Amino acid sequence: MTPALPLARQPFFKGHGAENDFLLLPDPGHRLRLDAHLVRRLCDRRTGIGADGLLRAVRTTADPEAAAWAGEAEWFMDYRNPDGTTAAMCGNGIRVFARYLVDSGLRPPGALVIATRAGVRQVHVADRSASLQGPVSVQMGRPRLPGSGPVDVTVGRRRWPALHVDMGNPHAVVLVEDLTHAGDLRTAPTVTPASAYPHGVTVDFAVRHSARHLKVRVHERGVGETRACGTGACAAVAALRHAAGEHGTGYGRYTVDLPGGRLHVRVTADGSMELTGPAAIVAQGTLHLAPTALRRPPRARVLART
Repeated sequence: MTPALPLARQPFFKGHGAENDFLLLPDPGHRLRLDAHLVRRLCDRRTGIGADGLLRAVRTTADPEAAAWAGEAEWFMDYRNPDGTTAAMCGNGIRVFARYLVDSGLRPPGALVIATRAGVRQVHVADRSASLQGPVSVQMGRPRLPGSGPVDVTVGRRRWPALHVDMGNPHAVVLVEDLTHAGDLRTAPTVTPASAYPHGVTVDFAVRHSARHLKVRVHERGVGETRACGTGACAAVAALRHAAGEHGTGYGRYTVDLPGGRLHVRVTADGSMELTGPAAIVAQGTLHLAPTALRRPPRARVLART
C-alpha cells in the first residue's frame, strides 16, 4: 500500500491596513498553486484563517505572469479577492505587502518598487518597525474615469447617480448626504447598467465632511462591507474633485475616514495620487496544505516490504 503524500507546510503572515485585513503567503519561488477553492477556504473566517483578501509574495523572476516587470521590481504582489478571483490592485494590501518585505528583512527601509497586475507601484516604508506597524505610502497613479455612460446605484428605495472611477480596479462612487443611507451593506448594492462592470465592482459611499475631508463606507466586490479600502479612498477623492471641476489638475491633501481608520490621499499637480496609512503585521504561523497546492508535490516515501 502506497502511503499518502505528506501535508505541505506553508508559512503565513496576517496583517491589516486600517483594519482591512490580509493573509500573506511567502512564495518566492512560485511553488504554490492557488485555485479559487483554496483561496476561499483560507479567507473564510470560520473554517480558515480569515481575511478580506490574500497576498502571495513571489519574485518576479519566478512567476511567468510577472516576468515583464522583472527588470523594474524584485517582488510581485499576486492579489486574490476572498471569493477566489484575481484583482489588479489593492491600496491597503500593497502597503501591508511592503511592510512585510521590510520587517522580514527581504528589502531595506525606504523606497520599494512592487509589481502588481495594474503595473509597478512605488512604495515607501520609513523604517523597520519593532512593533511591526507604522505608516506606509504608495504611489497610486492617476485615477481614470472611463466615461462608459451613466451609472446608477440603488439601495432599497434610494437611487443615486454614480461616477465610474478606475484605480487599477473598478469603483462606482456615490456622494451621499448620510452614510446610513447605504444600508447595512451585507448585500451588494444594485449597480446599473450591469454591462458597465462585467467583472464586478466595488461601491463607495462618500459624505463630504469639509472641502478636503471625506467619510466613506465601502462594499468591496467579493468581500461585502470592508473596514477600509485604499483604492476606494482614492476613488472617493477623485469623485469629490470631479464634482468640484478639479479632476486631473491641482494639488491637494485629503483626509478619508473609514470605519477601520484614517487614510491620507495627496494629489500632485498632474493629478496622480499618493495613499498613506497604517500597515501592521499582527501574526504569523504555518498552514498545512494538501500536496495538490504545490506545483511539485513532495514524493511519498515507499516503505520497504518485510
